[in-house]
Amino acid sequence: MRPFDAILFDLGGTLIYFDGQWPEIAKQADAEMLRQLQAAGLNLDAQAFLSQFNAQLGVYYTERDTEFIEYTTHYILCTLLAEFGYPELPDSVLRPALEARYAVSRTHWHPEVDAQPTLELLRNLGYRFGIISNAGDDTDVQTLVDKAQLRPYLDFVLTSAALGVRKPNPRIFLAALDHWGIPPVRAAMVGDTLGADILGAINAGIFSIWITRRAEKTANRSHEDTIHPDATITALSELPGLLKSLTQFS
Repeated sequence: MRPFDAILFDLGGTLIYFDGQWPEIAKQADAEMLRQLQAAGLNLDAQAFLSQFNAQLGVYYTERDTEFIEYTTHYILCTLLAEFGYPELPDSVLRPALEARYAVSRTHWHPEVDAQPTLELLRNLGYRFGIISNAGDDTDVQTLVDKAQLRPYLDFVLTSAALGVRKPNPRIFLAALDHWGIPPVRAAMVGDTLGADILGAINAGIFSIWITRRAEKTANRSHEDTIHPDATITALSELPGLLKSLTQFS
């Protein structure tokens, strides 16, 4: 008997990885967003707009990690453009600008080499899969999933941008379980971030599996003594063996 019916995965740092230097790529991405807005006819001073945009993002990053409420990039951009004299712009203007921004970073995300083989093996054993991702833009996450060719293995992809709450808020984990109609004890969560993936799973009563391959982050180091996963793996390829070892306890 399987120890769980379903497995939840984080996306970035778990199933896919980032190969660039974020500060430089973010600068390029913001420049492409601005270029698209200007091409749409918006008269924006580049230095003032980008400075204020990054200031707003900074406020958002602080608030999201304390309140666990998601403010989408779409919302932040709308709010800022209203301050620059462009209220209530249609999505026909906003969405291409956001797409231009995310298209830059998207080229630096790649699937882990063992992601598809692991999912294929576990699917053949009867497991079901879903993704829970903290992100400011749902469309970007959905596109990344398709780019990594992960969609055929998944029952759903749930983002904080779509739901409005972020991991570790247990609401997003329980909303994911609602897709299957299963209790928390019949699911496991695999993720690389202790303060989001692991703490959230623990708070929701879900078996937590910390994957450490991409987990060398300041945020993780600060939680290593206080947040303890139920299990730890270094790579996705170790997951089938771990689940097999847990079978005897199911």
